[in-house]
Amino acid sequence: MTSSPGSAPRTSPFDLITIGRIGVDIYPLQDGVGLEEVETFGKYLGGSASNVAVAAAKHGLDAAVITATGDDPFGRYLHNEVARLGVDNRWVGTNPNYNTPVTFCEIFPPDDFPLYFYRDPKAPDLDLTESDLDLEAVASAKIFWSTVTGLSVEPSRSTHHAAWAARGRAEHTVLDLDYRPMFWQSPEIASAEVGRALEHVTVAVGNREECEIAVGETEPERAADALLERGVELAIVKQGPKGVLAKTADERVEVPPYPVDVTNGLGAGDGFGGALCQGLLAGWDLEYVLKFANVAGAIVATRRECSTAMPATEEITAVIGTNDQKEARA
Repeated sequence: MTSSPGSAPRTSPFDLITIGRIGVDIYPLQDGVGLEEVETFGKYLGGSASNVAVAAAKHGLDAAVITATGDDPFGRYLHNEVARLGVDNRWVGTNPNYNTPVTFCEIFPPDDFPLYFYRDPKAPDLDLTESDLDLEAVASAKIFWSTVTGLSVEPSRSTHHAAWAARGRAEHTVLDLDYRPMFWQSPEIASAEVGRALEHVTVAVGNREECEIAVGETEPERAADALLERGVELAIVKQGPKGVLAKTADERVEVPPYPVDVTNGLGAGDGFGGALCQGLLAGWDLEYVLKFANVAGAIVATRRECSTAMPATEEITAVIGTNDQKEARA
C-alpha cells in the first residue's frame, strides 16, 4: 500500500491521530423520498474516523488520519479533500486491490436516515497492516482515536492492537464504540473483540446500544460503571433525548441535549467526537466539555452533509454563551 507523497517531516507530536474508515458519502439533495426517487446527489468526504479528524481540525487541532482508499478517481478525491479540510493526509494510503467505498443515505427527518454501505469485497481501510503505521507518531500523539469497525476483520484488527501496544494505554487513547452490525459476523464476535480492545484504551464513547455490545449493559449508569470497571478512565454514554452521561472514578456529569431542527443526524456523533478532542486537550471541566460536544453534534445535525458540516469553535461558543465559557476556564 502506498502513502500520500510529499509530507513534511514532523518535529512535534500530532494533537490527534485517528485510524479507520474513509469513503465517499453520496447524499441525496431531496428529503423525504427513497433513493429510487432521488434525482440529484451531493458528494462529500465520509467515514467516522476521517470525519472526527476533520471536526477536530475545525477547532484548530493538528490532526491526521490513518486510512486508505482505492486507486481510483474517488480515492484521489478523498486524498485531496482530507488535506483541503485541514487534516494531514500523509497516512492516507492507496490500495490497488480494492475500490474506494461509497455510502448512500436516505434523509427522512427528524430521525430516520437509512445507510447503504458499498464496501465489498473489502474496504481498503480494513486492509491496513502494521507496516502502514508510524508507531512513534501513534505513541506520541496527544489523542489517538479508533473505532470499533476497525476491529471487525483482519488485518485491521491486529493493526489496531499494534497501535495500542505502541501507546501502552497512554492518556487520551479513545475508542469510539461505533458498532455497525453489517460489518460483523455476529454480535457475539463483536462483543468479544470490543472487550479485548477496552483493555488498551482510556476513554470510551458510545450510545446505549453500543454499550450493550461493549459491556452487556444498556442502562446508562450501569454501562458507564461497567466501562470504568474495565479500566477506562472516562466513560461517555450518549442517551439520545436524555442527553449525555459521563463518569470517571470520582466524577459524574450529565448534560441535557441541545434541541435543534434536524436535517440529517448522521454526522452528529463525529462532530461530538472532534469537539470532545478539543475539550480534552484544552483541559476544560468535564461538564463544559460535554456541553461543547453536545452543541457541536447538534449543529452538524442541522446540516445535510457530515465532513463539511463540522462547526468551528466560535459557532459552538456563541450558542453556549459567555458565562459557561468563563466558568469552564476558571
